[in-house]
Amino acid sequence: MTTPDTRRPRPASDILRTALRRNRGAMIWGTVLMGLYQAGETAFPIALGLIVEHTMRDRNLGSLGLSIAALAVIITTVSLSWRFGMRILQKANTTEAHRWRVKVAACGLQPVARDVDLKSGEILTIATEDADQTADIIEVVPLLISSLVAVVVAAVALGLADIRLGLLVIAGTAAIMSVLSVLSRRIGSSTQEQQARVARAGAKVADLITGLRPLHGFGGNHAAFRSYRKVSTEAKLQAVTVAKVNGAYAGTALALNAVLAGAVTLTAGWLAFDGQINIGELVMAVGLAQFIMEPLRLFSEMPKYVMIARASAERMALVLTAPPVTTPGSEHPAAGGNLEIDCVRYGTLRDLKFTVAAGEFVAIAAYQPRAAADLAAVLAANVPPDAYEGAVRVAGQELGELSVEAVRAHLLVNPYDGEIFAGTLRTNIDPSGTSRTVPEAVEASMLTDVVALHRDGLDYGVRDRGANLSGGQRQRLSLARALAADSEVLVLHDPTTAVDAVTEQLIARNVAKLRRGRTTVVITSSPALLDVADRVLVLDEGVVTAEDTHRNLLAGDADYCLAVAR
Repeated sequence: MTTPDTRRPRPASDILRTALRRNRGAMIWGTVLMGLYQAGETAFPIALGLIVEHTMRDRNLGSLGLSIAALAVIITTVSLSWRFGMRILQKANTTEAHRWRVKVAACGLQPVARDVDLKSGEILTIATEDADQTADIIEVVPLLISSLVAVVVAAVALGLADIRLGLLVIAGTAAIMSVLSVLSRRIGSSTQEQQARVARAGAKVADLITGLRPLHGFGGNHAAFRSYRKVSTEAKLQAVTVAKVNGAYAGTALALNAVLAGAVTLTAGWLAFDGQINIGELVMAVGLAQFIMEPLRLFSEMPKYVMIARASAERMALVLTAPPVTTPGSEHPAAGGNLEIDCVRYGTLRDLKFTVAAGEFVAIAAYQPRAAADLAAVLAANVPPDAYEGAVRVAGQELGELSVEAVRAHLLVNPYDGEIFAGTLRTNIDPSGTSRTVPEAVEASMLTDVVALHRDGLDYGVRDRGANLSGGQRQRLSLARALAADSEVLVLHDPTTAVDAVTEQLIARNVAKLRRGRTTVVITSSPALLDVADRVLVLDEGVVTAEDTHRNLLAGDADYCLAVAR
C-alpha cells in the first residue's frame, strides 16, 4: 500500500499564487491607498464626534475651525486615495487578465494538440470570462485587507469609548464571516458548473454556425437547433441557480450587517442614556455604525469573489496543465526538400510508400476521399507519430524528431477547407507581413480579378470566415496564402474544387511555374493539375497502385481515366 503524495501541486492554487506574485507591487500600493481610504472613511465619524464634543464643551471657534480643516484633509485623502488606489488595482487586474488570455489562447493554438476534452468554444470562454474572473483576485485581496482595516479602526475607536462597543463589533464581524463562508463555498461550486455549461453552449453554437450550410442541405438544421436549445436551457437554469445563491448571499450579508449596525447603535444609545459615554462619543458611535456597513459589505463579499476566482482558475488549469498529445522533437531538417513516405499505416492508408525528390512536382490521385484526408493529416503533423505505423521523412529526418516550428517552416500543408479570417485580403495572404512573393502568389492563384474588383485592392476588408467572398474566391485566397509562404515543401489538398475549368487550367500552369525548383505535392483529381505534374501517383485502397505521367495513365489505365476524366 502506497502513501498518497499530499504535496501534489494544485494547479488552480498555483495560478492564483502566480497572479498574486506577479502583481505584488501593485497590490501593495493598492492596499496602502485603499487602506488609507478606508481609514479616512472611518476617521470621518470619529472627527465629527470630536467636533460635537469640542463645540459643546469648549465652545471655541479656533478648535471648531481646526476640526473643520481636519475634516477637509480627511475628505481630500479619501477622494485621492480611492482614485489612485483603484486606478493601480484595475490596471493590474486588466493586465493580468490579458496575460492569462494570451496564455490560454497560446495553448489552444499550439500546433500539437493538448489532451483535453474541450471544444474550441469552451476554450474561448475560458480565455475570456474565466481569465477575467481569475484576475479579479488582484483587486479582491487589497479590498479585503482595506475593509479589515476599516473594521479594526472602527472597533478600536468604539473600544476607546467603551470596551463593550469594540467587542461587539469584533464578535459580530466574526459571526458574519462564519455564516457567509459557508455560502461562499456553494457559490464557487455553482459558478464553476455554470461556466462549464455556458462554455458547452458556446461550443455548440460555434459548431452550429460552422456547419449551418451543410445542415440546411440535408435538413438537419432543426435537430441541431433542438440540441443547442437543450444545452442553452441547461446553462440558463444553472445561471438562475447561481443568481439565487448570489441573491441569498447578498441578502444574508446585508441583513447581518444591518443587525450588527443596529446593535452598535442601540448599545451606544443605551450607554449614553446611562451616562457611560458622552454626546460626542454617541455621535461617533452612531456614525461608525452607519459607516461600518460599507466595509462590512465589502469584507463579507470578498470570500465570494475568492471562490469565483478559484473556480475560474480551476477551469483555466484544464487547459494550461493538460499534457500535449505528443511530445515533439527538437531537431531541424537539413537543406533539401525531398519527402519520403515509408510504409505508413493510418486510417485507410495501408503500407503507403513513395518518395518525392527535391524540386519535383508530384500529383496524387486518390480514388477514395478518406485516403486523401488521412494522407494530408499525416503530412500536416496533425496526427502524432506514435499514432501511425511507418515513418514520414523530410529532408531525410523523421517528423517525430523535428520540432513543430521546424516542420511548419519547412513543410506546409494547405487543407482544402483553409480558414479565412476577418481582416483584409493582404493580411489573409501574408498574416506575418514578411512574405516577398505576395504579388506572384496573387497572380498564380488567379486572385487578381478579386483584387481588381475593389477600389482598396489588397486592402479590401474580408469578413470572418470570408462571408463576403464566394466559395471560389475563398479557395483562391487560401491558395494564395499557401503560395506566398514559399515553403521548401508544399502540399496542396484539392486547391481548385470550387473554381471553373478555365480558371483551374490557368491556376495549374501558374502554380507549376511559380513552384519550379521547389518540392510540391498536390492531392487532387483535377485533370489540369494532374497534367502539369512531373508524375502522378495513383492512390487506391490506401496504397500506390500506379505511377506515370497523367497522359500515359489516361492512355493505358481505364480506371484512372474513369476517375479523373471530366
